[in-house]
Amino acid sequence: MTQLATFESYFQTRLAAAASEDAVAAPATFETLEESLSRYLSDPQVRRVRRAYEFARHAHEGQKRRTGHHYITHPLAVASILAEMRMDHRSIAAALLHDVIEDTGATKQKLETIFGREITQIVDGVSKLATIFKTNEQAQAENFQKMAMATANDLRVILVKLADRLHNMRTLGVMPLEKRRRIARETLDLYAPIANRLGMHNLRVELEELGFESLYPLRADRLRRAVAAARGNRKAPMDELARSIEGALRREGINATVLSREKHLYSIYLKMKTQRKSFAEIMDVFGVRIIVDQVDACYRALGVVHNLYKPVLGRFKDYVAIPKANGYQSLHTTLFGMHGVTIETQIRTRQMDSVADHGIAGHWLYKSGKASFKGGQARARQWVKGVLDLQQRAGDSVEFIENLKIDLFPDEVYVFTPKGQILELPRGACAIDFAYAVHTDIGNHCVACRVDRSLAPLSRQLESGQTVEIITNDYARPSPDWLTFTVSGRARSAIRQALKSQQRSESIVLGRRLLNRSLANANTSIKDLDFRRLRKVFRDFGVRRLDDLLAEIGLGNRMAYVVAQRLLAADNADYEPVDIDKGGPVAIRGGEGLVIDYGRCCGPVPGDAVIGHVTPGRGLVVHVETCHNLEEVRRKNPNEIIPARWAESTTGEFDTMLLLTINRRKGAIAEVAASVNDSGAGINNIKVDERNAELSSVTVDLSVADQPHLTRVMHRLQAITTVQSVRRPAA
Repeated sequence: MTQLATFESYFQTRLAAAASEDAVAAPATFETLEESLSRYLSDPQVRRVRRAYEFARHAHEGQKRRTGHHYITHPLAVASILAEMRMDHRSIAAALLHDVIEDTGATKQKLETIFGREITQIVDGVSKLATIFKTNEQAQAENFQKMAMATANDLRVILVKLADRLHNMRTLGVMPLEKRRRIARETLDLYAPIANRLGMHNLRVELEELGFESLYPLRADRLRRAVAAARGNRKAPMDELARSIEGALRREGINATVLSREKHLYSIYLKMKTQRKSFAEIMDVFGVRIIVDQVDACYRALGVVHNLYKPVLGRFKDYVAIPKANGYQSLHTTLFGMHGVTIETQIRTRQMDSVADHGIAGHWLYKSGKASFKGGQARARQWVKGVLDLQQRAGDSVEFIENLKIDLFPDEVYVFTPKGQILELPRGACAIDFAYAVHTDIGNHCVACRVDRSLAPLSRQLESGQTVEIITNDYARPSPDWLTFTVSGRARSAIRQALKSQQRSESIVLGRRLLNRSLANANTSIKDLDFRRLRKVFRDFGVRRLDDLLAEIGLGNRMAYVVAQRLLAADNADYEPVDIDKGGPVAIRGGEGLVIDYGRCCGPVPGDAVIGHVTPGRGLVVHVETCHNLEEVRRKNPNEIIPARWAESTTGEFDTMLLLTINRRKGAIAEVAASVNDSGAGINNIKVDERNAELSSVTVDLSVADQPHLTRVMHRLQAITTVQSVRRPAA
């Protein structure tokens, strides 16, 4: 075993022992919780919490945690975390009961009878599903999906879950190594970003620190030692800096508290990793927080520190006027301090500071059974509504989790609608993300955009402060290409849903064409069949309606001629099977969309002799008739080959490719590209492979309208002196 592996093993053992010792030393008690609650809850409310505690203690009787403590110490600890946030008595009661449905014989109905519907819904939202899933990933996704749905009705569900996760992380050291790593990774990937999205800074920091120590114990220990060593060298200059700022503010009559800020370990680690900075570079930056009484004092204090130290250009952000999506408000500025030290400065009011630390829990409002949502809570509720929208649009729970992770970006851009409304989007968002943020229908029918009144590509990344206008068309539909440059979970989920719906409608149309083609050889069509006699055939095929069967045919999951034989036999008892797989060719128009595809191996274009190949999940794939990739299909499964022809009029551009042999010479590729562009064709990609010292093989992926257009491109390329040969792959 190497020295590094030995140390990491030793450190993990020490971390586990420490966590276990902490749990043994300070188990939660109801008396401690009761004392905390009595400071802000009424006596009747505290008595209701005690009733929940007695019920949970009895329900968990005989159960113990891995730490060796009675199980009730865990719900008590979760309730204590919420009590520190001064949550309402129903949240505390739900925290005490949060595991009784999952881990005891208590039923949801019993809880509702004793504690009421509101508390029971919170408990049920936090409880995990009892279903056995195929994978841990799927189980985690299903559990979170259920919790997200419950959170949409009551924000307290996610707060109880976050407190539950925090206590589990505090006692994670007693878990086996692999489980500890999995839970830590899940916490860093999902729960810490959610706490951040809800503005709960203190809880997020602790989740990140605990997750970091469990996942990378060696790195965490080394960073901790380095920070401790650097802290001593920073104390004197930080004290001098604080005194300087406090004095300047006092002279201007501003009552303020100046605090030094120290980055926590995980944020230091992330900056070193993502920004490729050394530890010394990060620790050279000082952090100061200025807390004042009133909003106008924030701007006055900003003027004072800018007069005291020079600001760094481009490093000022006003989150007071335009709060972050999680409700966070503060002025951010970076200053050149004494001795050239950089000072990252935050200026905020005391109320803003409370919200920054505790998020929506920092100003919880429940009055007369009705929620009064303002500020951060309103934004949190809006975000949770978006989470529910993601859940409803997602194809499955795993896709939902992936979309949610995308939506938990820590950085946002703030853009304006033409009417001046501010929308927050993830960094890297484009106009299509903006369109879907306004409304799903606007996104689905988006065709172009104006950014600051000028036409711009839909894929261009937006910047804060820009005004975006979306141009729509009722006949427009989302393109699969949009998924390559959209970043918001809402947009990506809506695009996928629209494409699925679009694919189904197109597959039904294609399926009808293919089935009628096969039935035509028996001198009949779909409309001539008596569907009252065909219900058994539908059941045999596992469908309920004709459209479902046509969609299966259009997607290539069922062969049209097989379905036709079954339908004809069921419709007519005297039917004698005939050869119906030799119908007329299918007309290809070029605008069929998602269920008629074109072979990338041969790149057919209008004017080529073509055939179709029915491919499961892709529908009809069109190939050039001489394509070598279909030789084996012709031999083994000839019924999968569908005769095809181009319609009299085709629409759109068609992707194809040319194979060139050129002399190796400086500027030869540029000359090829210029020639293709001059021919009115679009270049999608150029790939160059060296054949020998004198020749190169070049593959040009391009888009053309039809075969005559492609022929003109080939003639132009052949006229270039360095081009030895030009051919198509199927030639």
